[in-house]
Amino acid sequence: MRRMSSAPRILLVEDDTTLRESVAVALRGEGYDVVTSADGQDGTEQVDAFRPDLAILDVRLPDGPGGLDLARTIRARGDAPIVFVTALGDLDDRLAGFEAGGDDYVTKPFSTAELLARVQALLRRSGRLESQAWQLADLVVDEAGRTAVRGGEALDLTRTEFDLLITLGRNIGTVVSKSRLLALVWGFESYDENLVEVHISALRRKLETHGDRLIHTVRGVGYVLRG
Repeated sequence: MRRMSSAPRILLVEDDTTLRESVAVALRGEGYDVVTSADGQDGTEQVDAFRPDLAILDVRLPDGPGGLDLARTIRARGDAPIVFVTALGDLDDRLAGFEAGGDDYVTKPFSTAELLARVQALLRRSGRLESQAWQLADLVVDEAGRTAVRGGEALDLTRTEFDLLITLGRNIGTVVSKSRLLALVWGFESYDENLVEVHISALRRKLETHGDRLIHTVRGVGYVLRG
């Protein structure tokens, strides 16, 4: 696959290991370049080393600056959008986050789909979400423009079919399970996996109208996009 633009860089600072890892996987699944930190000290070091396009910060962090102080550091370095993720949800905490330079605020527990939508909106508004275009064989996909062309013919894809295509494209050559597709495309942790099969079948038919098979089934595991 040929990637046509660089991915936005996201710094995720969260001390909860399970949450940090699950959010990082979801962000990488969306095609972002992600660096994670578990505390304020390492997070501060990553601000200069990684130069993020967007930061996701927990308010209460161990070892070093808290999320509010880290946000002030990021804001002093530039204008990268900041999303606070925290269990603190009252008005005073929200105001403190915005005064420290935050652009958005997500209260735990939250859905991964909601966080991804907020991240995308902030990146797009700040001009940091470039046209994410890639090519596999004769298939050309522009993620930002939400267009797919194969063999010179534009594909008429539904929103779900396009989301499935770009999710597989961001994991090119890697088998993605049905449960993972449910989580990334629909935001479900568990659901009827037949939903995935139906939409994959429809997407395949449209792709194969203009060429050979690109989406392959790995029995008992999931689906993979490859030329």
